[in-house]
Amino acid sequence: MSNNRLAKKQWTIAMRINHWAMAISILLLIITGFYIGRPFTIGAGETWQKFFTANVRLVHLLFGLILTTMFIWRMYLAFFSRFHADWKDFFAWLDFKNVIKQIKFYTLISTDLPEHTGLYGTLQSAAYGFLLILVFLVVVTGLILYGALHQAGMAALIYGILRPVECMLGGLAGVRFIHHVLTWGFVLFIIVHIYLAFWNDIVYKEGAISSIVSGNVFEKVD
Repeated sequence: MSNNRLAKKQWTIAMRINHWAMAISILLLIITGFYIGRPFTIGAGETWQKFFTANVRLVHLLFGLILTTMFIWRMYLAFFSRFHADWKDFFAWLDFKNVIKQIKFYTLISTDLPEHTGLYGTLQSAAYGFLLILVFLVVVTGLILYGALHQAGMAALIYGILRPVECMLGGLAGVRFIHHVLTWGFVLFIIVHIYLAFWNDIVYKEGAISSIVSGNVFEKVD
C-alpha cells in the first residue's frame, strides 16, 4: 500500500472462490466444448487409447455441473451475503448518463473519470449481468442435451421438466446450436472483461486485478 492509499475490503473469500471456480469452469468448458463440436479421431492403437473424446466429454459434463453449482451459489450471495447484498449493483447500467461517460472514457474519447460509487461500474454491471444470463442459458441448454441421453435418474427427471423448452427452441438440433452460440458469448465476455479489468487497474491504480486474489482494493485518502 502506498502512503496516500488505504486498503478497503472489496471481495469476500466466498466471492473470490466463486469467481475463480466459475472462471476456470468457463475456460475448460469452452475448450472441451469446441473439441466436442469438432472432435478429431485416433486411427491407430488399441481400443482403450481411442477413448479420448469420451474423456473430454466427461470433463465437459463435470465442469458443467461445477458451473451450475457456482451459478446457484452466486445468486445466493447476491441476496444473502453477510458482507454485502449486491443484487442492486447489477443494475448500475440503468444510469445511462454515466454509461455514456464510461464508454467515452474506455474508448479514449474523454479523459474524465467516470463515477464508480457502487460495487460495480455501469459497464461492469452490464457485463456481469450479461455473463449471468449467459451462464443461465448455457446451463439450461446443457442440461437438456445431457438429459436427452438418459432414460432414468436425476438427468432424466430434469430433462422431463425442460422438455417444453427443448420444443420451444426447435428440438435438440436447435438447443445444440444455441448452446454453441452461447459459447462464443463467453469468448466475447472474456475479451471485454480482461480489457476493462486492466484498464481500470492502470487508470484508477486501486489494485482491481489483485483484489480478486487478496480481496482488497486501495483507495485514495485525503
